[in-house]
Amino acid sequence: MTATPQFLGRNVFDLDDYSADEIMYILEAAKGMKEINLREYKKIPTLRGKTVCTLFVENSTRTRMSFELAANRLSADVVSFQASVSALQKGESLQDTVYTLDAMGIDLYCIRHSSPGSPQLVHKYSGKPVINGGDGRHAHPTQALLDIFSIWEKLGDIRGLKITIVGDILNSRVVRSNLIGMKKLGAEVTVCGPRTLMPSYMEEVYGCRVEYSLSEALRDADVVMGLRMQLERMTEGLFPSLEEYSKHYVLSKDTIKYAKKDALIMHPGPMNRGVEILPEIADSSQSVIVEQVANGVAVRMALMFLILGGKA
Repeated sequence: MTATPQFLGRNVFDLDDYSADEIMYILEAAKGMKEINLREYKKIPTLRGKTVCTLFVENSTRTRMSFELAANRLSADVVSFQASVSALQKGESLQDTVYTLDAMGIDLYCIRHSSPGSPQLVHKYSGKPVINGGDGRHAHPTQALLDIFSIWEKLGDIRGLKITIVGDILNSRVVRSNLIGMKKLGAEVTVCGPRTLMPSYMEEVYGCRVEYSLSEALRDADVVMGLRMQLERMTEGLFPSLEEYSKHYVLSKDTIKYAKKDALIMHPGPMNRGVEILPEIADSSQSVIVEQVANGVAVRMALMFLILGGKA
């Protein structure tokens, strides 16, 4: 397989930059990468000589490791930038940090930052392709791609599927990228959560259905995704307590019964067990939560392969 020119040098700021056909092409490429990850020797030389930088200014061990493992599996050199021990702590700007890294010959940046728009800034300063690994509350396109890949792998065509996303809609960048991708592929998406954690523009901007009743949101759903309560992003009390939230919105045997009997259970992690989801559901045979993590490596391999023009 050779990367198609339409992806060469492109950024992945969010999924609104990609058509439905392009998203499906990425999923097909990820399918091939997953096969490599299942081999005894999980490495191919396709990006030998290329250098990938994981520029993580906001902590996320899981996502950073997934990007780095993906780059390593393609034989790229990996530079891991850690903000906590970097010159950023001494007052250096992001611009100068990128100039320094660029001088070392970086070919692709994978960035996570608490400020929306940071990926665009890194591309502006470097001129190199950038994959957004999460920027503030804005977007998390690789998580959305791996979520969509996990659904496509299990259920086939996304078109017409009823997908329900439950939790902290206000603070989630995952839900925004997922809505863009899932809607492009023809899914019917419902978002559900407390009114205080539900932006007023969801229906108008994303074309999804908004429900505040969990039982109504889950009714006949093919896919149910729980979201983490992002307490670190909440600066004011938006609900009385975690116990109160769990009482009305936890995914359990009692609540999941409203979805289809064989509905897929998903969660982008990390999970707050007992708050958003109970172990009886998270660890059930319907759950693909662990597979989502594995699929994340394959999806990120596919993106790096396509953007850097790999050959296999």
